[in-house]
Formats: sequence, structure tokens, C-alpha cells
Amino acid sequence: MDSKRITALRAIMKREGIDYYYIPTADFHESEYVVEYFKSRKFITGFTGSAGVAVIGQEEAWLWTDGRYFIQAAAQIEGSGFGLMKMGQEGVPTVMQYLGEKLQEGQCIGFDARVVNTNDAKEFAKIAAKKHGSLKTDKDLLDEVWTDRPALVHQPADVLKDEFNGEATASKLARVREQMEKEEAQYHIISTLDDIAWILNVRGNDIPHVPVVLSFLVIGKEDAMWFVEENALSDAVKEMAAECGITIRPYEDVYAYAATIPEHSTVLLDKRKVNYRITNALSETVHIVSKANPSQLMKAIKNEIELENTRKAHLLDGIAVTKFMYWLKKNVGKIPMDEVSVSDYLQSLREQMEGYRDISFDTIAGYNANAAMMHYKAEPDTAAKLEPQGMLLVDSGGHYDTGTTDITRTFVLGPISDIQKKHFTMVVKSNLNLANVKFLYGCNGISLDVICREPIWKENLDYQCGTGHGVGYLLNVHEGPNSFRWQYRPGFDNPFEAGMITTDEPGIYLQDQYGIRTENELICVKGEKNQYGQFMGFENITYVPIDLDGIDKQYLNAEDVKQLNDYHKMVYEKISPYMTSEENEWLKEYTRAI
Repeated sequence: MDSKRITALRAIMKREGIDYYYIPTADFHESEYVVEYFKSRKFITGFTGSAGVAVIGQEEAWLWTDGRYFIQAAAQIEGSGFGLMKMGQEGVPTVMQYLGEKLQEGQCIGFDARVVNTNDAKEFAKIAAKKHGSLKTDKDLLDEVWTDRPALVHQPADVLKDEFNGEATASKLARVREQMEKEEAQYHIISTLDDIAWILNVRGNDIPHVPVVLSFLVIGKEDAMWFVEENALSDAVKEMAAECGITIRPYEDVYAYAATIPEHSTVLLDKRKVNYRITNALSETVHIVSKANPSQLMKAIKNEIELENTRKAHLLDGIAVTKFMYWLKKNVGKIPMDEVSVSDYLQSLREQMEGYRDISFDTIAGYNANAAMMHYKAEPDTAAKLEPQGMLLVDSGGHYDTGTTDITRTFVLGPISDIQKKHFTMVVKSNLNLANVKFLYGCNGISLDVICREPIWKENLDYQCGTGHGVGYLLNVHEGPNSFRWQYRPGFDNPFEAGMITTDEPGIYLQDQYGIRTENELICVKGEKNQYGQFMGFENITYVPIDLDGIDKQYLNAEDVKQLNDYHKMVYEKISPYMTSEENEWLKEYTRAI
């Protein structure tokens, strides 16, 4: 990264009277992944990971990121003028704590109000007020520095057909309005793209590998306003909007419209998601009810059509990944391979599957030490060459007409050490623990995370991230509110409901050595109901062998062995009808009872 960019930004900050400038990894919608136009933090720091924020002062500059990216970030920002703040580590301040300490009397904090959510903006305002300072939020200062910034492009959007969505748009709007009525809200402002896509049964491609449409939706008691690039919409989408009483308006008009919402109205919105420019445009007399969008929980609980379709998607995906595993283990050391070429080959297998649309995120293929970086991205010029030794971690997924998948397998390519086998087995044991748990209704991810993490904690190890996340239905590969994590996080404490789909992905990552992860997807299902309450469990819907070459049976008890054997029996029954005779001989060996 060229440190001249910081110098240029500091000159603009000085001209604008800004002492500290905040740059998040965000678009106007608080999306997890963003298009190149919004990658300001990447531009200014050189760090390419999907999560992180930067703060630039006149004397120092810092990058904050989480445990998935500590290794990667440290390498990418070296010599850039940025220091690394390792989020969640002892003694490391949050962005707010840092600014609260550093901001001097009368100084100014700056940011683009369109890429900062309302709650964060209010915290910045409090920090500035304590020092009798100010905020400046009306400009994106990067526009002047980033002279070759990519354009913001709106891709074509179409309706998700009835056989795939399971519920009509009109029904979803009615359910949302029922929740608005409970809050006595006349308006509901939605900026999160997956919520909008789900409510409207529309899919696009405005973010790579995320089938959403850049837009804002304002739902009234009888009608709705959809702020979107109309030229990108198919005729079917426009017809749906007309039938449902939805007026289509230009994407940028949302800010002007917010200012016209009548005084003393009650507006339901999520301040953690809706950007500050929108809420700042509302009349001061408007009463804001800040809660999670009702659609967040609605879409997390998949209907029967969505669940059945998702099982079909996982079967297709399982066929592709199992064929990949066969090819990889048969050919490593015999033909040239590197991290990029094997990723491309896996994608080519997915592309052969019925109803394939896209990968669901950039494939992570990390060989040996590279796999210790949880979200490592191989590049053609530097990709590691694969040899018949060590381990390859591949985290990948696909979008199909029938749903979205996310799977990680760690493949043993040849000899590995006893400690590597122990760690591989501990990860598998952890994965099986969670997949086979029974629990009473009311448990959430905090209640259940330790069941997965405990075998790894016993080794005084940890993977410094959540154990699992919700998965969207032909939508975001990461969605809430369901997740597995041991630390409390606002908005992720809902109890597990039947129909939620969540990943189960423990791991062990040793810097400069290796990384191991096993990831399956689980549907939450109801079990027995008796005098103690409603028992719940999980249905495993990922159908790919776990590499038995990494298993050391001495670290598994009898129940672990049964669970692994039962899983592999299911995999063979699901996948074998789609394999060649040669592939099936191999599959029998890799799904054998141990």
C-alpha cells in the first residue's frame, strides 16, 4: 500500500478541519461484503480482509480487525503507516475507547454518514460532545484521494419463482405490517439488502456472490416505497411491485424521502443497520422504534419449501465436493496443482450441477501454513504448490436455484505428524458434539457453543471466532440472528427455532504451521416433547466425507466413533448413486466404519 495515500488524506482532513477520520468496511446498507466502490478501508490500508475499520489521525493511523484476520492483516499493513489493533484481545481498546482517549478539546471526528450506522454515529457524537468537539459527516473524503475509484454498478434483478420461495411477497408484507402494528409504527425503513430481497422475493447480483439488489425499502401501512435502480429490474419485478402496491423510486432519493416523513410519525427501523444520513434526515419529532427488522427472524426460520429445496442444494453440492475430494487425493503429486488451480477445479465441478448460479463466497484454499489464516485468499502469483504431504483446507460454497451452501473440509494430502492427527481428530470430535446435541427449547448459540468448543479448550487451544453462523436461502451465506458463539453479542441471543440453518465449524489454527476446520450445516428440528418441555436437535445436511486419513481413533470415545460412522453411512447413501463405479470404490473406503 502506498503511504502517499495517507499523506493525501491527511491534507484533506486538515483542510476540512477534521482531526480523526473513520473508515469502516461498509456500504450504505451495513453489508458484510461490499463491491469495489465501497472498499475504502482496503484502499487506504492495503488490508484485503472482509472485516475491519481504520482510524486516521494527523500523527498516527490504526486498523482494527478480528481474530480471523490477525495474521493476514499484520502481513498486509507492514510498512503502510498503519498499526494493528487486535479486536477482543486484552488491553486493546475499541475504536470508541481509542477516540475517547485521543480526541482533544474542541477537535473534530469525520466520517461519511452514509456508511456509518446510526448507533455508531451517536457514539461518535457523544465522544465529540464530551470534548466540546464536533462531527463532520457530509463528505466522503476518499473521493478526492481515490482518483480511479470503480463506478457503482447496478446488476439485473429478477423475481424468485414461487416454487423456490415458499411464500408470496404479499404475504410477507402482511406479516411485516402485523409487527409494525404491534409497535404502532406507520413506517418501517429497511436498508439491509438480504431483508429486502427476502421480503420482495427478488434476487440480483449487486454484490459479488451475494444475490441482492442495492436498494432501500420503506413500508407504510397500506403501500411501500422501493428506492432502487429501475433500469436494472426485469418486467416481472416491476409487475410484482405494482401488484403489491410498491412504488419504485430512484436509489438516491431515499434521503430526500426520509425528510418528508410526517412529523410525529412513529418509524420502525434498526439503528444498528440504517445509516446515519437517513435517520439524521428525519424530523426531530419523529419517534424511532429501534429494533431488529421483523423480517430478520422470519427469513431465518425457513419454510418447508425452503428446507426441502436446501436439502436438494446440499445434495448437488455434496456431489461436487465429493468428486473434488476423489480427484484431489488421487492426483496430488501426479499433476501440477496449486491453491488457485484446485479452487478453479472445484468451481468447475459445481458449475456442472443443475441449477447452479454462482459460488456463495470467494473460495478459501489454504495449504499447510496458509490455512492458519482463517480467511486466507490465494493469488495466482503467490499460490502455494500442493505436494503429497501435509493438509489443504478448503472453505467453499455455492448458490443454486434451490439454496445456498457453505462447507469446509481439511484434506490430508500425505504424511502428517501425530500432533496434526490429534488436532484433526479434536476438530472432528468438536463438530460431531454439536451436530448430535439434544437441548430444551430456549437455548441459544451461547448456551450451545461450549459443547462444540470443549474438546479444543481441553487442549488449551481456541479458534478465536464464532463456531457457526446462520445461512440464507439463496441469499447471504452469513445471516443472523442464529449463531454459535460463547461470548454475548447484541442481536444474536434469539433461541434456536425449528427451521433455522446454522453452520457447525470448529477449527484449530497454529500460526506459521497449519489450520484445520470441519464445517457442516445443520437444520434445527423439533424432538420429543414431554413433561420437561420441547426438546430440540439438529439435522445434518452436508453430505461430504470427513477425511479419515486425519483421524487418530485413540482420541475418540465409543459415542464419537458411532456418530462419525453414522454420518459417513448417510453420506454414502446420499452420494453414491451419483458417482462412477471407480469413484464409488474410493467412496466406500472413505466412508467406511472405523
